[in-house]
Amino acid sequence: MCTAITLQNTQGAAFFGRTMDFSYPLDPELYVMPRGFQWTNLLRTHQIRNRYRYMGIGQDLSSVIFADGVNEAGFAAAALYFPGYADYDSAKTDDGADTRVPVAALEIVRFLLGLCASLDQAASLLRTVRITGVEDSVTGTVAPLHWMIADASGNSMVIEKTADGLHILDNPVGVLTNSPDFPWHLTNLRSYLNLSPTQTKSQDWGPVNLTPFGQGAGAWGLPGDYTPPSRFVRTAFQKTHAAATEGTPETINAGFHILEGVSIPKGIVLTDRGTMDYTQYTAFMDLSQPGYYFRTYDNSRTTAVKLPDENEPGASIVSLGKLSSADRDSG
Repeated sequence: MCTAITLQNTQGAAFFGRTMDFSYPLDPELYVMPRGFQWTNLLRTHQIRNRYRYMGIGQDLSSVIFADGVNEAGFAAAALYFPGYADYDSAKTDDGADTRVPVAALEIVRFLLGLCASLDQAASLLRTVRITGVEDSVTGTVAPLHWMIADASGNSMVIEKTADGLHILDNPVGVLTNSPDFPWHLTNLRSYLNLSPTQTKSQDWGPVNLTPFGQGAGAWGLPGDYTPPSRFVRTAFQKTHAAATEGTPETINAGFHILEGVSIPKGIVLTDRGTMDYTQYTAFMDLSQPGYYFRTYDNSRTTAVKLPDENEPGASIVSLGKLSSADRDSG
């Protein structure tokens, strides 16, 4: 589970936010990856050198696995779960004829952040690789993922690798949750054409005059559960009708309020393993002046971190600290 959105304010600045909802305990850190850094893909077949420096939230699982991030060009990416639909390429081809570079689903975020400055570049690059499955040490499974990407233009795309191939889709609503696939979610929005932020008027049913109980009646029927379809509809409705914002602080504040509508408290969603699926952190990335704003489950105060100034080309990856340290700092 997770929800992601894009926002753009009246000054044209673009932002990309997400909730990290997960039923396994995470211990994420905020990392800075330098331009020129060379790393080896998880299948140990290729060396990849970053063209862009970036910062992202991830966890060191023998190699740093990034869940989301933004680079110096204002390009951002996030991975979300996609169970029942994700279908990856084989790690090896039978005859060796497929020469595309294999990139594990777990490393798609870091791959794109290091090499892409725009949506068009990402779309072109993705067509040259094979997206493969590799187990992660947190769940012991091959995570079923799809991805949302955005750039400083304010536009976004969805990337889905399913049994019928790779799909790189424009995202006109700037929202993504989980399964089913993204085209299904867009079609499902048509079921909620009646929703409106304006108040429902009274109606006469024969001799009886019916009036709303109170404000908000125009949104009667807005789904309130935590399934991916409901979170998609709820977030799309709130994003679409939220008041326009001007500056960065106002936009970030509005974004956190929107994602509060789909944030999951502990104990509300239980898995079949008896574990709690809850919102471990919520983050917004500034794509115009690259940086992060994040909150954790235990600390609702917003921590802001800008992408640090240039470091030596080819320098090592740097951790700016665990997100949980912001909880401790808050006292």
